[in-house]
Amino acid sequence: MKRFFLTMCLVAGLAASATAQPGYVPSEENLASRHEFENARLGIFIHWGIYSMLGDGEWVQQKQNIDYQEYAKLARGFYPSKFDAGEWVDLFKEAGAEYITFTTRHHDGFSMFHTAQSDYNIVDGSPFGRDIVGELAEACHSKGMRLHFYYSHLDWHRTDYWPLSERPDSRSFNRPAGDSTSWRKYEDFMMAQLKELLTNYGKVGCIWFDGSWDRTTDKDWGKQPERTPQEWNIYEQYELIHRLQPGCLVACNHHYSPFPGEDIQIFERDVPGGNESGFSEGQKVATEYPLETCTTMNKSWGYDINDNNFKTVDDIVRLLVRTASKNANLLMNVGPRPDGTIPERSAVVLRQLGEWMRTYGEESIKGTEGGFAAEEPWGVQTRKGNVVYVHVIGESATITLPYTKVKAVTTFNGEKVKYVKTKKDITFDAVREEGTPDTIYKIVF
Repeated sequence: MKRFFLTMCLVAGLAASATAQPGYVPSEENLASRHEFENARLGIFIHWGIYSMLGDGEWVQQKQNIDYQEYAKLARGFYPSKFDAGEWVDLFKEAGAEYITFTTRHHDGFSMFHTAQSDYNIVDGSPFGRDIVGELAEACHSKGMRLHFYYSHLDWHRTDYWPLSERPDSRSFNRPAGDSTSWRKYEDFMMAQLKELLTNYGKVGCIWFDGSWDRTTDKDWGKQPERTPQEWNIYEQYELIHRLQPGCLVACNHHYSPFPGEDIQIFERDVPGGNESGFSEGQKVATEYPLETCTTMNKSWGYDINDNNFKTVDDIVRLLVRTASKNANLLMNVGPRPDGTIPERSAVVLRQLGEWMRTYGEESIKGTEGGFAAEEPWGVQTRKGNVVYVHVIGESATITLPYTKVKAVTTFNGEKVKYVKTKKDITFDAVREEGTPDTIYKIVF
């Protein structure tokens, strides 16, 4: 009883604090949301904004060092006449995705929703005059698609942001320097926009932050994690999110281990535990959190007219299987054109992925567990209930696995497979079928 009393006093004290996230205890709604998120296994990332008009990716302002006032004039011509939120959601559902993460405001500072905090938004600042986020939210809610909001911490447009970045590769874009009160103004701006996103668009599954790496003196990420919470005031932001929507998850693409108040750990262009991209050096996998790998379908996040390096459906299936085996979701990106349409090559691959998901993924990927077995040259494993799914995505091999209470080994379609059983393990021949990205065997207990 004494321990219970002290615990309740602690919880009450944390709840009373406006910056209570260091003592964050997830609510029941939050834990339920985490469970729903983990079961999804596949989401669609959408990078879209006025940068699509230049056809050179979402970092075009940075890459071409475009004056901030000249860049802002792009908004005057942004009219995505073919945008149809319902068509987008239908396509992504057909692909087998369970949620969408949409860039409400990217680093260029242009808001793709109607905000009262600045005229630099899709409704007040463009001839289109329609709330993209509002229409997407309506389509998602009506069609049963979970919706997440990407939100950029850094800003290449506002003058109260610059010159607070200390990274040597950051640019002013000819912005005048702010005064000593600028940063607090910028923090207040972000808090007000987050409140709008969480109160004007119905249920939000996650707020997905990006760009906190911009405020560091060290050009190498991962060297000063202790600076991030205090410099970005993230605990105040996290508290606001959890207070307004307790079931809304918080994620931050800072490439560190999760900070208190975060509900998801993100890995950019890497499966958890890997570092092929170079972004995940020193980032330990926090197995107590839901995990997510985000990556691109080609090389670019935003629409790039010259980027034709698209992944095949086989590439995506193998990556999806690998992330699921690490107990992680795959967040696959698409970059719509400036007219609001999804590039044909992306749409074709998504429909092909959907065919694979309906045949194999619904059973062997969605709602499965991973993280219980290491990746092998022949492939990986996932588990659901009394079945372990052996995914042969490498070469055919004779596989020995440390399972004993085995009732049967079968192909995915249920045909019995011969195996040798000992007191410690089982062994069987796993043949990779030609023409398929993943040959699946079932071990039934």
